[in-house]
Amino acid sequence: MVFRGPFPDIEVPATSLPDFVLEHASAFGDKPALIDGPSGRTITYAQLGGMTRSLGAGLASRGFGSGDVFAIFSPNVPEYALTFHGVLTARGTNTTINSLASTEDIEKQLRATRARFLLTIPQFLDRALPAAQAAGVEEVFVLGEAAEGASAFSSLFATGAAPVDVDVDSAEAIAAMPMSSGTTGFAKVVQLTQRNLVANVLQSDAVLNIRPDDVMIGVLPFFHIYGLTVLVNLALRKGATVVTMPRFDLEEFLQLMQEHGVTFACLVPPIVLALAKHPAVDKFDLSSLEQVMSGAAPLDASVCQAAAARLDCVVVQGYGLTETSPVMSASTRDPAQARLASSGPILPNTEIRVANLETGEDCAADEDGEIWARGPQVMKGYLDDPKANAYTLPGDGWLRTGDIGHVDADGYLYVVDRLKELIKYRGFQVPPAELEALLVQHPAVADAAVIPSPDDVAGEVPKAFVVKRGEVTDGELMSWVSERVPSYRKIRRVEFIDEIPRSLSGKILRRVLVEQERSKSG
Repeated sequence: MVFRGPFPDIEVPATSLPDFVLEHASAFGDKPALIDGPSGRTITYAQLGGMTRSLGAGLASRGFGSGDVFAIFSPNVPEYALTFHGVLTARGTNTTINSLASTEDIEKQLRATRARFLLTIPQFLDRALPAAQAAGVEEVFVLGEAAEGASAFSSLFATGAAPVDVDVDSAEAIAAMPMSSGTTGFAKVVQLTQRNLVANVLQSDAVLNIRPDDVMIGVLPFFHIYGLTVLVNLALRKGATVVTMPRFDLEEFLQLMQEHGVTFACLVPPIVLALAKHPAVDKFDLSSLEQVMSGAAPLDASVCQAAAARLDCVVVQGYGLTETSPVMSASTRDPAQARLASSGPILPNTEIRVANLETGEDCAADEDGEIWARGPQVMKGYLDDPKANAYTLPGDGWLRTGDIGHVDADGYLYVVDRLKELIKYRGFQVPPAELEALLVQHPAVADAAVIPSPDDVAGEVPKAFVVKRGEVTDGELMSWVSERVPSYRKIRRVEFIDEIPRSLSGKILRRVLVEQERSKSG
């Protein structure tokens, strides 16, 4: 059967994303839209609207437009939002790059998306410039003053160019191309249209009910679709104020929450765990906080309860994928409607079916199976990857999530496990296949498998099971891998075994190792 949530469907307008998100910017005037947490530097709504149009016109005057891609490689700063929408105003497409990405990963993404321009910050130039040069990027821009090999970001703004008219046809144009490991392990370019993102803002708002008087903490990375949809697009559409953080530090996070009177916090499980247990929380006044929304990875119900009791606010979960813009279910601000083990009711305009893992037939309410989703937030598809598209988008508008769960009779979604084997380390996606491919390159490794190992702080950490062909220690292997991957992809634990469990076809049976690991950890 097909499940729907308790909400009526909503109409999705045929409009461009910048016109939709910034529709009321002039009315909000001098109200702060984005505040840089560390410095207090502020962009008002009036400035945001004007600067977005000026940037779009400046890009258009350089010949940038439909079919061109602009890469953003930056931490969370106020300029992120205006750049994203300025690119769309020029009828271009954004690709958002993980701020922890290695030079090699940046180059791969720039090549895959055929990016023409790149924006970064001075601290990232050592990675950005060689990647851009290798990928054939036309020009690199840097926030602040120009540097060797990079032009000043300010040079992009038009001083007299006519504004670009963005017609409704742009609703079906690609707005964002973030990276996702999808369901098959290796990084893919997800194509999200402007209509996908407009729809998901409206769908999410029907449940989250963000208000103009809300102050939101921008700690979720904007390169990730969770932060981009909720903290950039939804918050700015509703006239809320977003306080940005370039990097997470617990005490600075708590200080900014207190200083700005944050009312709504979209977080990931490790931060919620800190709010529930870390002694530093008691030093700050967080009484303005009304709701915490946790996403990107499952959050144990006991942690929800502990954080809610300590902070005297509502702590709930949501669920989604990069491929669904991302939100498919979320909980409201009404504590009476919260179900802590659930990721919330299914959003408007969203259908869920649960497929039996053996037969593929529809499951009834409360029966576990693979979650499939259909709605206007479902991606156009992966870029240049027909094989992955054929698997993930089987037809009739459905998307296979690769997650296991069920829906109850009231339309609340429960995610209980994952078919796909991504490791969620502090909210970052770590594809085990890439680490396995790297490990077997070590001369002392005969075979390897990587799985998520439960961790109280990070949620999950990558653990490698290794079959040795020569003498090597666990520390040596972890150091060797860490020199070749971004910090969040490091192997954190190693166990040496005699044989990697595999199927007759040669596929690693990670589930066997996961079950063994869970039994050992209790």
